[in-house]
Amino acid sequence: MRFVIGVTGPNAAGKGEVSAYLGTLGFALHSLSDIVREEAAALGLPPEREHLIRVGTMLRERGGASVLAERLLPRLGDRDVVDSIRNPAEVQALRRIPEFVLIGVHAPAELRFARSRLRARPGDPGTFESFLARERQENSENPAGQQLLATFALADRIVENDAGLDALHAKMDELIRSLGATTRAR
Repeated sequence: MRFVIGVTGPNAAGKGEVSAYLGTLGFALHSLSDIVREEAAALGLPPEREHLIRVGTMLRERGGASVLAERLLPRLGDRDVVDSIRNPAEVQALRRIPEFVLIGVHAPAELRFARSRLRARPGDPGTFESFLARERQENSENPAGQQLLATFALADRIVENDAGLDALHAKMDELIRSLGATTRAR
């Protein structure tokens, strides 16, 4: 049986951890951000969050709000996870796959900021206030922009990631079982 799981949520909520764990369960990993990174590289831009946001918006303005998902659809097989879904139109495109399920990953803002500081990615905000400001930027009303809140609202299942990795993995195991998917050897 085919399973395509989409992952959405705010910055540093644990989307990457969820996707990586699904990879250990036999899911092929895909990210809409990879498509944006490929385009940024082609434009000679460094892979910093600020540039990636602008490039993603540019791609959506030129190719329609679902362009990132549309580019990814031909790469999907029978057991896939799609990370970094940030626009409702991307969800609509992926819902053409009957077996698509969108998971929203959530964690409190203070915890997400602490995680962001620990991972120290280029361009990540250094203060809680700038972290929240960036989050507002990622919740645009521009149809071609990032609309994380509107996308999260479309989630079929919500995973609270407010504890450690063992707790997150246990929640994902239960979610996978509830969907009727089997877990494969890790």
